[in-house]
Amino acid sequence: MQTHLADFIKDTPAGREADAILRSCVHCGFCNATCPTFQLLGDELDGPRGRIYLIKEMLEGQPVTARTQLHLDRCLTCRACESTCPSGVNYHRLYEIGRAVMEQRVPRSLAARAKRSLLREALPRRWMFKPAVRIGQLLRPLLPDMLAEKVPMPAGTRLGGGLRPAAHPRRMVVLAGCVQPTLAPNTNAATARVLDRLGIELIEVAGAACCGALRHHLDAREQALDDMRRVIDAWWPELERGRVEGFVMTASGCGGHVREYAALLKHDSAYADKAARISAMTHDASEVLAAEQPRLLELLRAARAGVGERVAFHSPCSLQHAQKIRGLVEALLTAAGYQLSPVADAHLCCGSAGTYSITQPVLARQLRDQKLAALDAGSPALLVTANVGCQMHLQSGSQLPVRHWIELIDERLHAAS
Repeated sequence: MQTHLADFIKDTPAGREADAILRSCVHCGFCNATCPTFQLLGDELDGPRGRIYLIKEMLEGQPVTARTQLHLDRCLTCRACESTCPSGVNYHRLYEIGRAVMEQRVPRSLAARAKRSLLREALPRRWMFKPAVRIGQLLRPLLPDMLAEKVPMPAGTRLGGGLRPAAHPRRMVVLAGCVQPTLAPNTNAATARVLDRLGIELIEVAGAACCGALRHHLDAREQALDDMRRVIDAWWPELERGRVEGFVMTASGCGGHVREYAALLKHDSAYADKAARISAMTHDASEVLAAEQPRLLELLRAARAGVGERVAFHSPCSLQHAQKIRGLVEALLTAAGYQLSPVADAHLCCGSAGTYSITQPVLARQLRDQKLAALDAGSPALLVTANVGCQMHLQSGSQLPVRHWIELIDERLHAAS
């Protein structure tokens, strides 16, 4: 694709990066075949190829209008297009560059600005988010259906206990996160118990809360970078002392973002090297368990008391497209004795996509219902996933329980103890 970027951006680092990405696109359109919004709406501008053209026009100095904003806002940044693209186009990075320009050129309504500001300020701050959720749960019966379904039911902690690490020579750090401790407190606790059985101590480090993904996706770049630096500052002393062998992610959305720290902070002289090292040492929980497979399989064989429940696994986009992790969770669940039901169009997004289910509720609900129909088709007893956002979004429309897959491994191992 030929480009003629405008003077305002062509000689900047972002401009040079965007130019290289644009030139790698051969506008074949294969990406549209796997784009959830193109499949839903059938509009070329609601697919990756159309959005690439909109961004190209913007960077070449063409007028930026509300139409540009509409179609870019509808993008889930699920990155399914990247998994499909034969040319390796780095779409999500081009999208981020284009979105930043759009935010400067097209003003949002007062209501839209207020909503996005509230999300940016409240969700990453646990001291604000937790009481807000509790109030919402109390008022849930009085809320309109569209709003009530966004309020999760109170979460319980199964098997009795939080994150209580036992002492082991091997030690890893897990990200606490911002919304997960309130919405799904058992996820990290279950991971700690499983790793304890494998001889690994799992700890949370004070000060490492939001990974920065929420603000990054809401165009609050500087706030997001500050969130990332806070995580690095909290983790770095553990790394410097040689006390940890890696960082464990139980929310694949956070994992995908932390693995981007190296790219996002590469121009920050104070943090570039630290960010690169932390990104390289970050692993999804499924990768950690897969690396311990001989011992884990031994424990699971001892724990299996028969065939487990039939479950349907939703692989989050941040797991399969961003991190390119495919098949690991399914293999772990199968090894634990669970029966996996087939899921049609498993590459498609559920509509959660960070705050997308709040900023684009109509499209998100349609995508959720399509995903639930695919998950329910095999008549599973429950649904499992690997990201708290997907878990809450799917649960809002499902009669079946939706859980994190690590809880099932935890329960199977617990049965043998």
